[in-house]
Amino acid sequence: MYAITGVTGHVGGAAARRLLDRGAPVRAVVRDAARGGAWAGAGAQAVVADFGDRAALAEAFRGCRAAFVLLPTDPAAAEADAYHRRLADSIAGAVLDSGVPHVVMLSSIGAELAEGTGPIRWLHHLEGRLRRTGVLLTAIRSCHFQEKVETVLGAAAGAGLYHVFGDSPDVPIPMVATRDVGGVVAEALLATPPAGEVIDLDGPRYTERQVAEELAAVLGRPLRVVTIAQPQWVAAMVEAGLPPQLAEELAGLYDAEQRDLLHPVGDRLLTCTTGLGETLRHLAKTAL
Repeated sequence: MYAITGVTGHVGGAAARRLLDRGAPVRAVVRDAARGGAWAGAGAQAVVADFGDRAALAEAFRGCRAAFVLLPTDPAAAEADAYHRRLADSIAGAVLDSGVPHVVMLSSIGAELAEGTGPIRWLHHLEGRLRRTGVLLTAIRSCHFQEKVETVLGAAAGAGLYHVFGDSPDVPIPMVATRDVGGVVAEALLATPPAGEVIDLDGPRYTERQVAEELAAVLGRPLRVVTIAQPQWVAAMVEAGLPPQLAEELAGLYDAEQRDLLHPVGDRLLTCTTGLGETLRHLAKTAL
């Protein structure tokens, strides 16, 4: 049995579907029982547990050959740093209590750094807490998700604008599709390694201008690329509806990227191949 958290999201859902396609037994961990019905219908066992409920989460992991975990970001959390560190502690505590022997964790490029990376530092904390439990840990450190475009779909479709938080929209960066990430997660769960490892994910490289052009083609309308200078990052995000604390954290992440701090340094590197156009067409079909 393989326990999958975040199963209603992009990566967890893709991992669960890949496992079911391979004939592997899946325990879909959901926070709301109503969201487990579809997974039960697909052949998975659905259980209810919240990331912050150590006992319930431990029970969801108990008896499983391996578990997939991630650290969700709660934009409404007060005292965001303390909240997400407590959540990481709860997840690691559940792993320890359950006795599950192998954990695959969704992490991020840059998670080897303890500070200066915005919310990535919470993944650094979770990686460390999991290792201290003694569990066999496979940390999958991803680069940018292609699905990050979801956050700008409204402005793009409505106002014809594509905002870029940085000095230039012409810097190529790797971007991976979450379905590819889920596939890597599933294979890591099925193939227990002899020792813990860090897997870095690489993918096709695009500039933000190219993303805007691809999105414009999918939407069937021109988009104007607007760069936002660093002093205006937080204010722009707050104006778009983000809580100030989360805006500050994301600004820290963008700053780390501008300072070129985020690089793959893991034990091995895997390359994901799904192109951005395919991802954008799927997003536009489901989100608009």
